Amino acid sequence: MVSIDSVPGVVLGVALLAVLAGVGVVRRRRAMADGGYPTTDERETETETEKPFGLVRWFTTVDHKDIGILYIVYGLVAALWGGTDAMMLRTELITPGKTIWGTETYNGLFTTHGVTMIFLFALPVFFGIANYFLPILIGADDMSFPRINAIAFWLLPPALVLVRGGLITEIIAKVISPLGLTALTAPLLALKPIDISWTMYTPLSTAVANPQVDLALLGLHLSGIATTMGAINFIVTIFAERSEDVTWATLDIFSWTMLTTSAIALFAFPVLGSALIMLFLDRNFGTAFFALDGGGPMLWQHLFWFWGHPEVYILVLPAFGLVSLILPKFSGRKLFGFKFVVYSTLAIGVLSFGVWAHHMFTTGMDPRVRASFMAVSIAIAIPSAVKVFNWMTTMWSGRIRLTAPMILLVGGIGTFIIGGVTGVFLASIPIDLLLHDTYYVVGHFHFIIMGVIAAAMVAASYYWFPILTRRMYDQRVARVQAVLLIVGVVVTFTPLLILGYLGMPRRYAYYPAEFTLLQQIATAGAYVIGVSVFLWITNMIQSMRTGPLVMNADVWNLKETGQFTREWQWFEERLEERRSFERSESGTAPPGDDD
Repeated sequence: MVSIDSVPGVVLGVALLAVLAGVGVVRRRRAMADGGYPTTDERETETETEKPFGLVRWFTTVDHKDIGILYIVYGLVAALWGGTDAMMLRTELITPGKTIWGTETYNGLFTTHGVTMIFLFALPVFFGIANYFLPILIGADDMSFPRINAIAFWLLPPALVLVRGGLITEIIAKVISPLGLTALTAPLLALKPIDISWTMYTPLSTAVANPQVDLALLGLHLSGIATTMGAINFIVTIFAERSEDVTWATLDIFSWTMLTTSAIALFAFPVLGSALIMLFLDRNFGTAFFALDGGGPMLWQHLFWFWGHPEVYILVLPAFGLVSLILPKFSGRKLFGFKFVVYSTLAIGVLSFGVWAHHMFTTGMDPRVRASFMAVSIAIAIPSAVKVFNWMTTMWSGRIRLTAPMILLVGGIGTFIIGGVTGVFLASIPIDLLLHDTYYVVGHFHFIIMGVIAAAMVAASYYWFPILTRRMYDQRVARVQAVLLIVGVVVTFTPLLILGYLGMPRRYAYYPAEFTLLQQIATAGAYVIGVSVFLWITNMIQSMRTGPLVMNADVWNLKETGQFTREWQWFEERLEERRSFERSESGTAPPGDDD
């Protein structure tokens, strides 16, 4: 791997530390720039002043809201790092031959991109959103186990370092090499970025000599432990910490999806953890779990996909929950068929464990077994379709407001329909035998991951931005960004579906010249996504600094439709608490307070 690959990771790591270190100072300066308005930190309420400032606060906090923000920042760093990998991949594919990176770097890029986005990006972001809002939505003071909650998060940064270590160690080695410390630099340089794909199929993963693979296995195991701890905490919190007025019938839809997601994770991640340890033992201690005389490569695939396909629903169910929660707010109607949306969520949770072998139709498994997995894989489309029907019916005859969150949700539903329908074709054995391991699979999968999942995340960031920051963002820029993201997803991944139909296999750095135009269109679409991400980050950071202060908690006019839900009521109470505190401090009403 050439050293230029490591630059984005270093920059992002330094940026994260700088953000954490400077939060307290930045918040103080930001408030002082409000034109004489009482500064945030100078005017903290009694509860808020109990928290220390700066790094001490973030390293010692057990507050669910702080940990939620830490999760989100961590997930954002992982997303930008993995996204940088994707941009480099797409750049290499502009021409049929070698463009910039070459095959070795290309293999490393698609491996680290997949591992980073699947293991270290999506679920931490959803855990962050849930950490912040789920206790508020159910009327709890905090998570059931606040310290375990903090420990679960702090297992993730070392996991990221271990998984991406081949780049980091290369940088360290090159920095210290002028000092002549050969004994130290040699083992660091021996750690190469992993290039065995995110599926880590045996026998390739057992035969590769790169010691970085062992570190990556340990890092992935660590992230699995963190996920399991977090899942247990969410389940216990929902069961034991709900306020008396929140029953199972009145539990919000996002909490239902987080409960189901946590239950799936509780069963899926221990299996993956066991498989990773078995692979680690095969590589280092002479065991033979995945040798031909042991379980063989098929055993790895069974164990991996027993986690791998439920993982798809672990990632997508929280996104479904956000769509179901936010979409009605901008449709002027309550969610149509709430109970059926809950039942479909539970059905997906159960069926998700009966579809894993459809990834293995080409391995020569018994045709009767294949047929049973085909049936379940097709059947799981039914509860997914129920959700789409309920979302569309919610919008039907509604009073649609095309805010940035709404644009993202509508676009995300559209991309999910494409991703879901193309997935039904892959569940069919004859079609899967033709399209297996082609770009079609990449296109189908990314229409969901970069479609509804990413769209729901960004929509949630816009929807709850006033609660998170007490400021408002630039809504015009946000609408432009939302449109660019959806257009970028369609332009990027539609050509991949076509390439797959034409028989183009994935994971090849070089390709026949007749596929050049489609590859270039896909790369152009990826750059459009990159522009939208840049706009989102710029808007968020700038609005946190100088966006207009929110004085009225009903930012989205939810009271007139009876959808001023618990988190906004909580926000309204905090604003009133702050006003009362400021009045008691100054003896006058703060600017903008019309009460």
